Parts: sequence; structure tokens; C-alpha cells
Amino acid sequence: MKPEMRQPHAALDMHGRLRKAQKIAELLALRPSDGRPVRVLEVGTGSGAIAQYFSELLNERGVVNAVDVLDQRVVSTGYQFDLVKSTALPFPDGMFDAVISNHVIEHVGATQDQRHHLHELKRVLRNDGRGYLAVPSRWQLIEPHYHLAFLSWLPHRMRSPYLRWRGRGFYYDCEPLGMYSLESCLQACGLVYENQFAQAVKAMIDAEHQPPIAAKLAALLPMPVLQMFRVTSPTHVYLFAKNRAALANV
Repeated sequence: MKPEMRQPHAALDMHGRLRKAQKIAELLALRPSDGRPVRVLEVGTGSGAIAQYFSELLNERGVVNAVDVLDQRVVSTGYQFDLVKSTALPFPDGMFDAVISNHVIEHVGATQDQRHHLHELKRVLRNDGRGYLAVPSRWQLIEPHYHLAFLSWLPHRMRSPYLRWRGRGFYYDCEPLGMYSLESCLQACGLVYENQFAQAVKAMIDAEHQPPIAAKLAALLPMPVLQMFRVTSPTHVYLFAKNRAALANV
């Protein structure tokens, strides 16, 4: 999908973005190594809050880059920003210790565009690096961008007419994924991955002062039991890497 066709769906609430950044940082568990700076890339930075959080977290031990197809930043200090026109990334191979794609893949286009997005994340990732990927589930009852029940459940040809009928827009420009469809994309790109549903619930409890009651109750379950409910998650969260050893170090 061309940048000019995309709608500005970025979440610009700074407080919410900072809580999200804390959860991402906890899951990635970045550690300096070999005395060199840790390099982090956020794709689809939106407000810039997550990129700025990582720049402050790593301080002189890290370098943070961010890209987006639109410049909607609320904060712009502490990291390098580049505008991009497509899923192609303007960085050399193997440049980053960590890459972050937080609620981005559903906005890049159809399946081939989503796979190119993942291929590019893989390309710029170091062999011992790891990535964070989050995407809203296609099977959420209320679609999170337009707040309409069953919108993403519908066949593609019915989604935009449904939007127009409800007066919420003219063109449905998102492509949320079910868990198995997302895993199929990751496999097709040659990435190894781990679903982080249980870990993300625990991180939510740690990051939020008043987490949802459902999350607090779920967190009482043993991790293996909680992980069994991953397919029901409204947001699918994954860590990925080029090889299994990189994930084993988390």
C-alpha cells in the first residue's frame, strides 16, 4: 500500500506509549555486549515515545533509530528519525541488536507486503539480535482501529462497504492477522519465533499501576497454563530472531 493511501492510525497518547515501551523493554531484555553500543530500530515510530524511551533506557550504551511513512512525532529527541516510502529499510544488513514492529504489520499492505516487512526486519537484524512484533488479532470482537464489531472478521470485499455503511470511513486500510496466519508469515521468512502471550501478561502487570482485573487473574495461573490461552489474545506478541540461540538468551 502506498504511504499516501494509509490513514494516520498512530497512537499518540504519551502515557500509554511509555507503558508499552516498558513492556517491550522487559520482553526484549537488551544487554550491552562486547563493549559496543546496543543499536535499536523502531519501525513505525508514531509519536516517537517508544524510541525516546529506549534512548533514555540505554543512554550512552545505545543508539536508537526510528522510521515511519508519516512524521507524527510528539517527541523527537534522543534518536535518529528517517521517513520511508515503503517497507524497505534504509539500513545495511545486520546493523541492529533489536528491531521493534509494534502494531505496524497490519498497516503495510497485503500478504506479500507483510512478508517483505518481515524480510526487511530480518535483513537488518544481527545474527545474535532479536525482534519484537505485536499485531492486533483479526478475531477481536471489536476491531481496534475503527471500533466496529466483526469488521476484520468479514471477507475483504465486505469490509470497506461496512465502514461506509456505518459512517466510519471509506476504505478499510488494515490487515490484522490471526495467530496461525502470522506464524505462517514468520516461517515463510525463515525466522524463528516465540509467542509471548504469558510473558506479555506478566509484563503488563509490572508496567501498569492499575492493570485490568482479567490480567491480574490470568497472572495467577502458572506460565505454561496461561500460555495455552495465547490464541484468544486480542494482541499477538512475538519475539523473533534469525536463529534459536538468539532467543535462548532472553
